[in-house]
Amino acid sequence: MKEKKNYPTIRITMTAFFMAMNIAMSSFGVPVPGGHLYLCDVVICLAAILLNPFEAFVVGGIGSFLGDMIFYPAPMFVSLVTHGLQAVVISLFAHHVLKSHPKLASGIGVSIGAVIMVVGYTLGKTFIYSTFEYAMIKLPYEIAQAVVGAVFGMLLCWGFRVRNLYTRLVTANS
Repeated sequence: MKEKKNYPTIRITMTAFFMAMNIAMSSFGVPVPGGHLYLCDVVICLAAILLNPFEAFVVGGIGSFLGDMIFYPAPMFVSLVTHGLQAVVISLFAHHVLKSHPKLASGIGVSIGAVIMVVGYTLGKTFIYSTFEYAMIKLPYEIAQAVVGAVFGMLLCWGFRVRNLYTRLVTANS
C-alpha cells in the first residue's frame, strides 16, 4: 500500500517560500525618475494565481506587512489590506471563475488586482501622508508597479510554465 505524502507540508512550504520572496522583493526598489518601482507585485500575482485565497492572503497581505514593517513601516497596514485583498481577488478568479479558461481567468484576476492595488495605495497614501497631491504625484508609479506585477506574474506563471511545475510538485506529493 502506497503511503500518502504530507500534502499540507508542501502547501505551507510553498506559501512560506512565496512570502519570503515577497519580503525580499519589497526590501529594494528599482530606481525610476521621481521614485522607486517595487517588484513585490510580481511575486504576489504569481503566488495568487497558484495558491488558494487564504494562502494568497498570507503571501500578499502578511508578507507585504512584514516587508514594510522591517524596511519602511509607515504604510504597513495599507499594504496588509491592499495587497491582501489584491491577492485574494486574483486567487478567487484564478481558481473559481472560468475554470475551463484558466489563463483568461488569471488575466482578469490580475487586472482587477492591479486596480485594487492602485486604488488602495492611492487612498492609503492620501491618509498616511495627509495630502491628496502627494498621492497623485505617486499615481504613475503605482500604475507602473501594478502593470509590471500583472504582466510579469502572468508571464512567469504561463509563459515560463511555473504553474505546470507547481502543479507537478503538488500533485506528485499528494
